Amino acid sequence: MMSMLREPMIQVRQWLAKQPGNKPASAHSTRSMEPIDTTIIWVVAGLLLFGMVMVYSASVALPDAPRFANYSPTHFLMRHAFALCVGTTAGLMMFAVPVRNWQRWAPVLFLVGLVLLVIVLIPGIGKTVYGARRWLPMGVLNLQPSELMKLFVVLYAADYTVRKQDFMQNLTKGFMPMGSAVFVVGVLLMLEPDLGALIVIAAIAMGVLFLGGINGKLFIVLVLLGLLSIATIILLNPWRLERIFAYLDPFDPKISQEKGYQLSHSLMAFGRGEWFGVGLGGSVEKLHYLPEAHTDFLLAVVGEELGLIAVLAVIFAFYFLTKRAFEIGRQAIALERTFAGLAAKGIGIWIGFQAFINMGVNVGLLPTKGLTLPLMSYGGSGILINCIAIAILLRIDFESRQLMRGARR
Repeated sequence: MMSMLREPMIQVRQWLAKQPGNKPASAHSTRSMEPIDTTIIWVVAGLLLFGMVMVYSASVALPDAPRFANYSPTHFLMRHAFALCVGTTAGLMMFAVPVRNWQRWAPVLFLVGLVLLVIVLIPGIGKTVYGARRWLPMGVLNLQPSELMKLFVVLYAADYTVRKQDFMQNLTKGFMPMGSAVFVVGVLLMLEPDLGALIVIAAIAMGVLFLGGINGKLFIVLVLLGLLSIATIILLNPWRLERIFAYLDPFDPKISQEKGYQLSHSLMAFGRGEWFGVGLGGSVEKLHYLPEAHTDFLLAVVGEELGLIAVLAVIFAFYFLTKRAFEIGRQAIALERTFAGLAAKGIGIWIGFQAFINMGVNVGLLPTKGLTLPLMSYGGSGILINCIAIAILLRIDFESRQLMRGARR
């Protein structure tokens, strides 16, 4: 796999070397004057490869269960590896797209996302798993429109903020159009249902609007209204409310075998792992005790097999990516590339916030919610869109470096 990644990276470097203003760097060049941030590439590659190893470890025993009896032990590994190849290829292709094109396409992409969210709800078209209709069968890959919408909302919110910059202090002209668009997305997501995706998308939209200069008092009111809306959704759905009570005391005998089952076994996995883990492949909880170990609770398997040290390394990697995304965004805005800067920060909010929720759920800091760990968990749509988002982030950084080296806009 490392050799597979090395060749595309060499091709990217060769392509970058041919771009205007890309002169060879001297030995005294600073990192900011290199053509591309290779540290981000290595961190992302590390998370992708580590995720593939852990997905295989977490899923290798699944064929022992009746539901997966027809699958081979390497079924999920091969599908995940295929998703990595598709995602890497798509990322390399999207890196070549100028940021100005993404700004021009943003409204159209948002509309495409809305259409897909409608199509997935049509009986006979959308694929239902565990009572939720979230996937569109695409042959070799099941496309999850909510994953696409996360990226599309980043781009649309950034473009909207640039277009409405003069009205960002106004409720009617500044917030209401964007708020209405997110409301429509929220209604469609709740029909699936997918509260986790709704929370992430709302956080992205609100975060970009805040960074774009929306009125501070208005922002606080909107955040409170958002929290009230989520609380109302939870209160109106008894099974969601049961998850809250399970989160408060997952080892209560009355709920430990029901809504508290996943969380209690996740905590037991971390407890078994201690500092250095029980060894790669040695997890007991993945042996049909911890449901969705290869998706939502992959971090618990990491903690059990490789210990707290590995968990801290994963946390630091996501902290680094989020921090770099905001640094790239800040640099782009300083170069008067507002859309690019807000898009970069939006990607940082998305990756960082979703990773925080997933990790918080795994360690019992947050109620159980079906969100995967970006770049690592099993899921073709998630891996594909994450790779494209990272490619866009690298492109934003690349264009900023070009400008600092004297290239034309």
